Amino acid sequence: MRVLFLFLDGVGLGPDDPAINPLARAPMPNLTNLLAGNRLVAGAAPLEAARASVVALDACLGIPGMPQSASGQAALLTGRNVPALIGGHYGPWPNQAIADLLANGNLFRAVRRAGKQAALLNAYPPSYFAAVQSGRRLYSAVPQAVVSAGIPLRTADDLRGGRALSADFTGRGWHDRLGLTDIPLLTPAAAGRRLAALAAELDFAFFEYWLSDYAGHGQDMAGALGLLASLDAMLGGLLAAWDDAGLIVITSDHGNLEDLSTRGHTPNPVPAVVIGAAAARHALTSSLGSLPDLAPAILRAILA
Repeated sequence: MRVLFLFLDGVGLGPDDPAINPLARAPMPNLTNLLAGNRLVAGAAPLEAARASVVALDACLGIPGMPQSASGQAALLTGRNVPALIGGHYGPWPNQAIADLLANGNLFRAVRRAGKQAALLNAYPPSYFAAVQSGRRLYSAVPQAVVSAGIPLRTADDLRGGRALSADFTGRGWHDRLGLTDIPLLTPAAAGRRLAALAAELDFAFFEYWLSDYAGHGQDMAGALGLLASLDAMLGGLLAAWDDAGLIVITSDHGNLEDLSTRGHTPNPVPAVVIGAAAARHALTSSLGSLPDLAPAILRAILA
């Protein structure tokens, strides 16, 4: 079975309070309709709708302190309690212990070892590769897992050729921030349709959306509302094009965006939204309770 993993960085299940939680305030008709009229806030999980299931995942994993990106993402990708193994939550970029755990076993590597096709669908600009090669930048946990599995990261040429997506879905950031004005621009809905088409070519496709975490750290309500509107429009295109013979899994590594009263991460559980045929999504969600439960459940679905 095909699985598309849509990773939203820093999105927890927060209070149903529009003063601090943009997820309680933003008009998100596609997500709301998917969730049978519910918003993605505290109390929304567990939820069963016609096309989707939602469960809450523990991101703290029994370790004191606030969850962090590197250890949380590594827990999602390895199926292991990474904070417990390394002695605490850690981030934003992997330390050597996390890099070693990712290299020695992650979901991308497991899918490839099973003879299946896997890829990260984000495109990275030339400046990113130059910074990593020079040592001025480290891989975050997701690209670290991908390259350790022997899978190449997708490039600007892939973005130009329609084989990848930009971090903001539309390509606008590549124009405005990077000056790469030859990059084709997409509407969010068209980006969702492209995401569905690219995932259809793979057994396991992954897309990393990190702008949500940035908006949370910035405590930027207006920016967060605009970001969620774009995300919802992309989701509309994705859902319209998606064949429910496969599964979409949407989840996060820790809370942040759902509580703009603080600049930091939160201890809130994170949502796991699973979209597809009822039997397949129930088989996946039945074993979910915390971040490390997700990788083995996804692998079982792919190999079923």
